[in-house]
Amino acid sequence: MKTFQILITVCFALFALTPNKTNACTRVVYKGPDNTVITARSMDWKDEIPANLWVFPRGIDRDGAAGSASVKWKSKYGSVVTSSWDFTSSDGMNEKGLVGNLLWLVESTYPNFDKDKDKAISISLWLQYALDNFATVSEAVEAFSKEEFVVVSANIPGTTKFASVHLSLSDASGDNAIFEYIDGKLKIHHDPSYVTMTNSPTFDEQLAINQYWKDIPGTVMLPGTNRAADRFVRASYYIDAVPQTSNIRAALASVFSVIRNCSVPLGISSETEPNISSTRWRTVADQKNLVYFFDNVENPNVVWVEFDKLDFSEGTQVKKLSLAKNENYSGESSKEFKDSAPFKFAPIE
Repeated sequence: MKTFQILITVCFALFALTPNKTNACTRVVYKGPDNTVITARSMDWKDEIPANLWVFPRGIDRDGAAGSASVKWKSKYGSVVTSSWDFTSSDGMNEKGLVGNLLWLVESTYPNFDKDKDKAISISLWLQYALDNFATVSEAVEAFSKEEFVVVSANIPGTTKFASVHLSLSDASGDNAIFEYIDGKLKIHHDPSYVTMTNSPTFDEQLAINQYWKDIPGTVMLPGTNRAADRFVRASYYIDAVPQTSNIRAALASVFSVIRNCSVPLGISSETEPNISSTRWRTVADQKNLVYFFDNVENPNVVWVEFDKLDFSEGTQVKKLSLAKNENYSGESSKEFKDSAPFKFAPIE
């Protein structure tokens, strides 16, 4: 009876700490023997969110899409990214095995932007900036900590929905960092142990909620709803519970199983929580072998790209694999990419 009372207390505490409205995405990192590191995420959205895969070579000249205040740079590393609506990179991995994931965070508050004083980049380029410039999480943490520019957000083009996200990075060594703008200030959570992230609440509160469940065996009870805090607990438990193996086939199967376990079935809706969103697609990035997998929930086949079959040399053509209309590919699909003009990142008007 005492154990049951403890569980009830935990559940009440969990729900008290969790916001009533969430957008549902999950990100988790698997670390196995022989430098096996795999990062997976789900993209959950209330409506359709068209996605395509892109190959960006080294040496692309970019600016921050923030007008005269824009930061300018040339991409140091090539990358494969998943675009959303073809105006932002929402997920991807570069040729050094650095993986970036953008997830929704309604609590985000970005810095005040003075275009006459500040250097800036549009939020649509936040993830791409990291993939273009850094090989490791530590490099990114050091650079972002200097706050040499601000990240500026605005409404998602064509909508009245303000873009409100946080950024996770993981690298081939298994290091991790979470970047959030809270009360207008950049907060960086940097530790190899930060292998799980969902949406609301802020990351420090996610860690606190997860702590409630540390003393309760996952084989006895795990929270099972679609809420972000519950998905965080399940992902955290299962990524530790699955076998730790250097057999990459088995490791990938385990990671796919974990991220699917934390996904939201297509078509799920809730009158009491209107922002609960269905999983639209998932990615899994093998950072040791440099293979990037894309799993569209409306197609039966998983698509993947092996980096050793791509040419990231400066001056080579940007390439695109069109997936936004549920085109059906299967297996290693690097030959299916077509030369394409790069998409334009959403600017700050």
